[in-house]
Amino acid sequence: MNASAPAISVTTACISCGRCVKVCPSLIFTQEHKGDPVTLRHPERCIGCGHCVDACPQGAVRHNLFPKEKIHPIDYAALPSPDQLMLLLKARRSNRALMSRPVPQEAIRKILEAAHCAPTATNSQLVSFTVVDDPQKLKFVADHTIRTFMRLVRLLEFPLIKFFLKPLRPDLYRYVPVFKGLKRRHDAGEDPILRHASTLIFFHTPPKYRFGAEDCNLAYQNGSLMAETLGISQIYMGFVLTTLRKGQKQLSRPLGIDGRIRAIMALGIPQFRYPNYTDRKPL
Repeated sequence: MNASAPAISVTTACISCGRCVKVCPSLIFTQEHKGDPVTLRHPERCIGCGHCVDACPQGAVRHNLFPKEKIHPIDYAALPSPDQLMLLLKARRSNRALMSRPVPQEAIRKILEAAHCAPTATNSQLVSFTVVDDPQKLKFVADHTIRTFMRLVRLLEFPLIKFFLKPLRPDLYRYVPVFKGLKRRHDAGEDPILRHASTLIFFHTPPKYRFGAEDCNLAYQNGSLMAETLGISQIYMGFVLTTLRKGQKQLSRPLGIDGRIRAIMALGIPQFRYPNYTDRKPL
């Protein structure tokens, strides 16, 4: 992660508990036997995850990436209970009945902060977020999605292609009436794509980054749960993501997004909150 070797040291406050040895993914901390002094090797391999600093009960690990003001104690008593967390997970819904008023900026900031806390492969922290709330840009996203779907419909309905492809891929053709229905509703102003969401958050990473999809969707889940606690409706933009298979730049360039879009969250103020939840299929 770092161009030069980070400054890491173990002070005399160390009690040789070995926690840093157990949690370091880069195997920088070593301990020959239990209770022996902790030593360092190959600090240049550090990925800056902070596990060593966070695991040390004595504050004995010094790391230049994590000065004292960046280290915070955890009050585990303040965390939600397992039952509370389970209720939140079961209550989480993509509520598509939205009001016209915008999502408060403070709520968006908290959702982004939660998303940014998600883990990333090798602690790369390469997930970026682009917030779009301009009505014209939101309309562009919806229009672009419908145009892409209709181009696909015209291709699938071309007689020669349909003759050969439909017997081989009937699954593709079941979407033709779905896309046509979306077009009719879009033209009628119902906005079946964005559901009148006032904000979109695009999750993106550098184009050649291998773990972009995994990292962005981990970040999405964090943001989604934060939105639920704030009473903000979040909707996964699967239709818009589908259009990206036909090309990223047609959508990313007009929105000023520099990177490969991996996930999209729509946000809005719900008209109501669900009073119930139903059980999933048996585990």
